[in-house]
Amino acid sequence: MNQTNEKTEISVVVPVYNEEENVALLQDRICKVLDDLGKPYEVILVDDGSTDRTFEILEELHQAHPQLKIIKFRGNFGQSAAMAAGFEYAKGDIVVAMDGDLQNDPEDIPRMLQKLDEGYDVVAGWRKNRKDKMVMRKIPSKIANKLICSVTEVDLHDTGCSLKAFRKEIIKRVKLYGELHRFIPALAKIEGARITELVVKHHARKFGVSKYNITRTFRVIMDLTTLNLFIKHLKKPIHFFGIIGVFCLFAAAIFGAGMLCMLFENANATLDELNVLLTLVFLFTGSGFGFLAIGLLANLVVETGDRKQIYLSESK
Repeated sequence: MNQTNEKTEISVVVPVYNEEENVALLQDRICKVLDDLGKPYEVILVDDGSTDRTFEILEELHQAHPQLKIIKFRGNFGQSAAMAAGFEYAKGDIVVAMDGDLQNDPEDIPRMLQKLDEGYDVVAGWRKNRKDKMVMRKIPSKIANKLICSVTEVDLHDTGCSLKAFRKEIIKRVKLYGELHRFIPALAKIEGARITELVVKHHARKFGVSKYNITRTFRVIMDLTTLNLFIKHLKKPIHFFGIIGVFCLFAAAIFGAGMLCMLFENANATLDELNVLLTLVFLFTGSGFGFLAIGLLANLVVETGDRKQIYLSESK
């Protein structure tokens, strides 16, 4: 399909890491589905520091398929970083993300695009019939999904499915780091996105090994904690920092009262006896006002950003 002078409508972003046996088959299946759609497209494969022949095979594929774009990382920075790079590079009005291990099925892409046409901004895949091992993948995934949904208040059956479709104006505003690719729907919700889900196919892995590691759970929990604070206090950060500041000032008042009581009870109290309490008074007083100042500055930043967004919307 000749797309030289046509505006890209669909961008498919695929992070890959040591998938030398999968990338050729993956590219062939994706391009076949998108060619049948008859719309200008690009496929962006992000090599996340592969140590096998993945990148060499991608270069060969690019020579035969100009619509295939390659981003090469110098090291292994993780799926979130790979997705973020692909999203930033993507030119399509619709951006589709999927895994590079052939467990997601490109044939689901047209159905996801149809769902977007119903007025949604994000369509998340739901692997209703997962083809993974029960103990190592399914059970931890179900537990994580319940936890993520309860914290983020995004009601999805499968937050961990990489196959998702987005409108460009939403995904371009989502910033990813750590393990936040798992929380893209929640981040999109912050941007006002209308979110739905669609049952998609899921295949057992045929080649290569899973990159899933149970040790990633700790990082996911830390990122979920950060995201929870971000969601709750995005609009009014003064509420978060203010509570800490007031607590510190309250503690300073208690230590100050204790110091005064000691002076009244023992007028001959030495400086050494008062030094600890005096230090705590100054420490908590400084910390209290410091947190209040940070909260006020954070509030100012948020308010300034909101006003800028309003002005930009009005000028369009």
